[in-house]
Amino acid sequence: MKNNDILEMNSKSRLTADITFLMLKGAGYAALFVVAIWFFIGAFALIGQALPEESRSTPDPVNRAAPMEDAVAD
Repeated sequence: MKNNDILEMNSKSRLTADITFLMLKGAGYAALFVVAIWFFIGAFALIGQALPEESRSTPDPVNRAAPMEDAVAD
């Protein structure tokens, strides 16, 4: 049976090339994932910058910390 090896590589070289390709492919996927996370963080930062200055100094509408402050003060 004829071997379908276009580059005429031996089996060790072919295995090394396949492993290298798979490692680079995984690194590319990881880089794409990190860049996507950076994009979402940047989008949230831009939305936060677009808010008026008064919205940053207003108190929390749902003050969940108030019961904890009362318990600590006792």
